[in-house]
Amino acid sequence: MSVPKDPYMLVSYINTQLRDFYPSLKELCEAKELSESDVKDQLSAAGFEYDETMNRFS
Repeated sequence: MSVPKDPYMLVSYINTQLRDFYPSLKELCEAKELSESDVKDQLSAAGFEYDETMNRFS
């Protein structure tokens, strides 16, 4: 399955996956075969930052 390309759809998708299935961004990226740095860079460019303690982008 491909992840959304639009950063606003991507942040929604990633946060839902983190909330429902994965205890960390690292585990999500490993399971989905995504580059953690690419996800962070793409979402950072749209103004979102990953909060490890909350396990979500905001």
